[in-house]
Amino acid sequence: MDNITTLKEQLQQKGYKFTTQRRATLDAIVENEGKHMTPEEIYEQVKKKYPEIGLATIYRTLQLLEEMDVIYRLDFDDGKTRYELNHHNEDHQHHHLICIKCGKVIEVKEDFLERLERLVEEDYGFDITDHMLKFFGYCSECRNSQNENE
Repeated sequence: MDNITTLKEQLQQKGYKFTTQRRATLDAIVENEGKHMTPEEIYEQVKKKYPEIGLATIYRTLQLLEEMDVIYRLDFDDGKTRYELNHHNEDHQHHHLICIKCGKVIEVKEDFLERLERLVEEDYGFDITDHMLKFFGYCSECRNSQNENE
């Protein structure tokens, strides 16, 4: 079942309608998957097709989609809130590499922390349900341009 069908069913179960605004917001996130978009960036995508939809509507829709666990909020410590689709089939959220110069975000698909999780669970008797890891540094483009300037 795709995201749209699932969301439509979830909304109906909770007494909400699958409005054009909600569809357009979700479409913008799906079409730009992996870009970790801010509400303002989502709004810019939505208003290309639906100029009558306002930024406040995007914020309300994002809040509803997050409450319904369709998307989740990301914080990369840059003062911006970003959103990403919640892939329920993933055991954990993937990790992110964040460039401190240009702000580029790169997804790390591999989960390198599984062994560490097992050790923590064994040593501390702690049941880990999820984790999020962020690496801060310089992407290859910024690192290369920095080396050229030296």
